Amino acid sequence: MSMMSNSPDKRNEWRAIFYVQARVAILFVPVVASLLIIAALAGNERKSVPSTIDPTVTGSVR
Repeated sequence: MSMMSNSPDKRNEWRAIFYVQARVAILFVPVVASLLIIAALAGNERKSVPSTIDPTVTGSVR
């Protein structure tokens, strides 16, 4: 079994799989990073806004 795993064909297959995974990761890292930045900015905006009366609540209170 170890002779089969050391064959050049198997090595090339693993190398090809690794390269595909690396390309996918390179594509997704900026997307995930930008989503995290957007989420952080949206969260900070909500916290920095002073506590005002929610317009959805005022309609039911009246």
